[in-house]
Amino acid sequence: MSHERKPDDESEAVGLPTAMDEARASRRRFTKTLAAAVIAAPAVASAARAQTPPKAAEPKAPPNPQPAPTPAQTPQGPPKPSPLAEAYAEAARLRFGEHLSPEQLESVKRDLEGNVRTAERLRGFKLQNSDEPDFVFGA
Repeated sequence: MSHERKPDDESEAVGLPTAMDEARASRRRFTKTLAAAVIAAPAVASAARAQTPPKAAEPKAPPNPQPAPTPAQTPQGPPKPSPLAEAYAEAARLRFGEHLSPEQLESVKRDLEGNVRTAERLRGFKLQNSDEPDFVFGA
């Protein structure tokens, strides 16, 4: 008893495709469709971009105005460093002080003060949960 299925004599005589022929044709058709899709994808994407109207820009919140200091309020030198910046500078002096000259240590203090002020400004800017990042990721 044979487990192989023999094609009908009638289907061969008439020229009807067998299951094997259909599978091969199906693979060929799939491969051709896949190749056509790969070739046509950039053209379709550029056409879609050209037809899509640009997004309306969301109105940006105006920056928080800083009151201009009056001549009586203007400090004579640089602003006093924050306690946090001073603590960071002291930690840097304790850890790296033997490798830094006094000028370099002052530069580190100024940099740390700028970083602390920038962090405070960033913390002050509140984001909504729906705010998206300001970049576009593309792979």
